[in-house]
Amino acid sequence: MNQSVYLIIAIFAGLAAGLVLTLIYRANLRSKRVAIEKEKTKIIEEAQREVKRIKKEALIEAKDTVYQAKAEAEKEIRERRTELNHLDRRLGQKEENIERKLEQIEKREQELNKREKDFTSKERIIQDKETHYNTLIKDHTQLLEKISGLSSEEAKQELLRKIEDESRFEASKLAKKIEDEVRESAEKKAKEIIGLSIQRYSSGYVADATVSAVTLPNDEMKGRIIGREGRNIRALEAATGVDLIVDDTPEMVMLSAFDPVRREIARLSLERLITDGRIHPTRIEEIVEKVKKEVEAHIREEGEMAVFDFDLSGIHPELIKLLGRLKYRTSYGQNVLQHSREVAYLAGMMAGELRVDIKLAKRAGILHDIGKAVDHEVEGSHQEIGANIAKKYGENQKVINAILVHHGEGDPTTVEAALVAAADALSAARPGVRRESIENYLKRLEKLEQLALSYKGVEKCYAIQAGREIRIIVKPEDVSDDMSSMISRELAKKIESEMTYPGQIKVTVIRESRYVEYAK
Repeated sequence: MNQSVYLIIAIFAGLAAGLVLTLIYRANLRSKRVAIEKEKTKIIEEAQREVKRIKKEALIEAKDTVYQAKAEAEKEIRERRTELNHLDRRLGQKEENIERKLEQIEKREQELNKREKDFTSKERIIQDKETHYNTLIKDHTQLLEKISGLSSEEAKQELLRKIEDESRFEASKLAKKIEDEVRESAEKKAKEIIGLSIQRYSSGYVADATVSAVTLPNDEMKGRIIGREGRNIRALEAATGVDLIVDDTPEMVMLSAFDPVRREIARLSLERLITDGRIHPTRIEEIVEKVKKEVEAHIREEGEMAVFDFDLSGIHPELIKLLGRLKYRTSYGQNVLQHSREVAYLAGMMAGELRVDIKLAKRAGILHDIGKAVDHEVEGSHQEIGANIAKKYGENQKVINAILVHHGEGDPTTVEAALVAAADALSAARPGVRRESIENYLKRLEKLEQLALSYKGVEKCYAIQAGREIRIIVKPEDVSDDMSSMISRELAKKIESEMTYPGQIKVTVIRESRYVEYAK
């Protein structure tokens, strides 16, 4: 019974609590709704106020913008009005100028019309006078033809003939004068250029004559060089292509070969074998092979050095090698490579004085004797051989022509070719450059003196300066001054036709009268 009552009470209590809670929740909910409505109303009012504020600011800003735009528009209108006023003034001035120019043109046109009328009248007057003058000239011409007996055409031809004769005479005189002046100035200038070139290039000559003998430390070395049954000397001759001459000459062995490079290889090889002391066929072949490589390298270096010294480019390697071979080639005792260097220097200096191609002159000068490197192997003169070699290895036609004609056996096509020929003659003709055998030298001097003594009235003659000058003393009572001049001229021609010599020979004839008395 009590439990049922408690249960019912608990149920009613729970219902009552639930009702109370529901009422409380609804009251809270109503209060929240009221608060939300208030907040909503507040937000709407604030938004309305903000809208009003923004509208007001926008209106103010719009008014400012309109005001600024209006001010700028008014400013631009004022500027445009000013510019229009300025243009209007300029147009007004131009219209005035045009009106003035039109007035001037009208005035000039009136003046020109007036002048044209005057000119027309003057032209008629001139034509009348010209007709009158032509009539007078015709009458005078007829009168002159009647007096002279010649027509006007014949008189004209006669006058032209006389003028032509006088002009030819004057032209020939002028040409002769110019030719004499040019010859004199050209000879003087040529002497100056040659003299200056020789002074600027002064080379010493240590004649690099072909070495044909090897000195031995003692005569016992000859037996070692010959070897048992001659095997050493045969091996050396076979390896070098040089003939060894072992004779009675004390402590010396002679080398004989036409090729100077082979002779140089043989000389160096024999000297090394003598120094080494081991002389047998195997050692000989080793030394000769080694020396050949060294000589070939030296030849190449000499050629490259010559090309480098003259700052030349584009020369074929084979030409450089042949140029180096000239170091072992001599001509009348003159080293050909040294001679080629001097010719290049002299030709380059003269080319510089004449303001022509210096590089071309040097290139042709250094290569002008290239044919002498192989002239013992190829048929023909060294000029032809050199020209063919230069052509083969792609040298310039101007260089080929200079090589071909440097001894005067053709016509030079360039100034540089003529300069190379002149430089070659200068280099070969310098005193002490070339050597010849004493027999040939004495024969040449004797021949020179014999030619001088063959003239009547010659008292004495002397060949001086190593045969480059002949001085003749004549008898003054037998030979006059005119005869002395004739003797010098004829002897010079006779020497040119009968003798062969390097350079030139000066002929000097001396005629001197001396009268001596003694006062006692």
